[in-house]
Amino acid sequence: MTHELRRLGIDTSAEHVAFLSADELLCQCLGLHPLDRVEITSGERRMLAILNGVTSDLLPLGTVGVSDAAFRHLGVADGESVEVRPADPPASSEVIRRKVAGEPLAPDALDALVRDIADGRHSKVELTAFVVASTIHGLSNEEVLGLIRATVASGEQLQWDAGIVADKHSIGGIPGNRTTPIVVAIAAAAGLTVPKTSSRAVTSPAGTADTVETLMDVTLPSQRLREVVAQAGACLAWGGAFRLAPADDVIIQVERPLAIDCEGLMLSSILAKKVAAGATHVVIDVPVGPGAKVTDGAAARRLAERFSELAAPLGLTVSVEISQGRGPIGRGVGPALEARDVLAVLRGEASAPTDLRLKGLALAGRLLESAGAAAAGQGREHAAALLESGAAYERFERIRDLQGRRELPAPGPATFEWHAPHAGRVHEISNAAIARAARLAGAPRDVRAGIDLLAAVGDEVSAGEALFRVHSQSPVTLGFAVDYLQARPAAPVTVLPT
Repeated sequence: MTHELRRLGIDTSAEHVAFLSADELLCQCLGLHPLDRVEITSGERRMLAILNGVTSDLLPLGTVGVSDAAFRHLGVADGESVEVRPADPPASSEVIRRKVAGEPLAPDALDALVRDIADGRHSKVELTAFVVASTIHGLSNEEVLGLIRATVASGEQLQWDAGIVADKHSIGGIPGNRTTPIVVAIAAAAGLTVPKTSSRAVTSPAGTADTVETLMDVTLPSQRLREVVAQAGACLAWGGAFRLAPADDVIIQVERPLAIDCEGLMLSSILAKKVAAGATHVVIDVPVGPGAKVTDGAAARRLAERFSELAAPLGLTVSVEISQGRGPIGRGVGPALEARDVLAVLRGEASAPTDLRLKGLALAGRLLESAGAAAAGQGREHAAALLESGAAYERFERIRDLQGRRELPAPGPATFEWHAPHAGRVHEISNAAIARAARLAGAPRDVRAGIDLLAAVGDEVSAGEALFRVHSQSPVTLGFAVDYLQARPAAPVTVLPT
């Protein structure tokens, strides 16, 4: 049936959703019901979407509304005529049912599934079933390799002339921990090619792209990105500007609200992004601790082994750095505050967070050794020399100028301080509490919002001393963070008497 297409301006993340008037859905001749799958076509363009009904007068009869993701995917102008008809589930729905039953999946089945995911043919309900089944039954290395290859093939792939292309990744879960700009600057100063693409935050107070964006433009077209890399040896760009591993982005949107970290899907996600970005040598940060994604050393070592086993058939050289994950790294949590810490480390300022500096050097050293820019056992020393000489900061500033310099914003003016209940030593800082409070204060959308840690684990503090400061743009969002912190049964920072 012919309908007029209307873009409704509704953000459904990556899910393709279509809307029809509820009165139109009552017409049995259409054979359509809410949550049915429909096909929308215009000439050679076609798309599957999940149907929803609208009971208000927002959509007149003969009009089909679509979400932003669906509108972008279909590529048809607002107001154009399209055909709407019932659609059968994609054939790869059977692949999901097989995984739910605990069956191993062959490469051709995974390829069909990933192509349908990238094309938006599966609903969130179906994808949730796949994520949960993969978590319960696990994914073998053969299945993970199949997922990686299919995911890479589903999107754009970057290629570089350099024989060695360096990259760095963290599995996440630690507030702050903004080592990527530091590692990229050091590696580029050492002569390596580092075309770094990073993500924005989904459930954390800041992603690398959010933080770097306070200092420079990160939304770079492909040609401009190549020009920056050609002139500076590196870039710090937002990966969302490219269609790298699009199926993986869809799966992540399902995993995050469920707070599920499926090991097989995590391995596939990280390695697919690295292959698609054209990397050859990658250092991967695996934080370990009670508040991290990996809670013990044995699990971290097993994960490191799987990274190595999977990387070899893909032509990747992977080096895994198992790091401390008991609490936040750096002082700032939130885009502007984390960017401040990065600049302090690169400039060699006395106020630079020691833990962030040391971790950045450790990761950079591993990458330099892996990529042949430093002899075995001398990577950290070489990285420290590049940082202390100012060469890394000079390279970072070069990247900043080429991408489009921005000045660092000041922290938000609305503040609240959390004080020590008694004298003693800081024993623990809750990763979850700090991250949640920073988001409630407005981060990452409010780049000036976040938390400034004024004491670190191991510090001696006096009774009433400020342990951290919450920053926000407005008293209202500040209040959300304060209410959360005060309502918690456990303090966000544990101070043990000495």
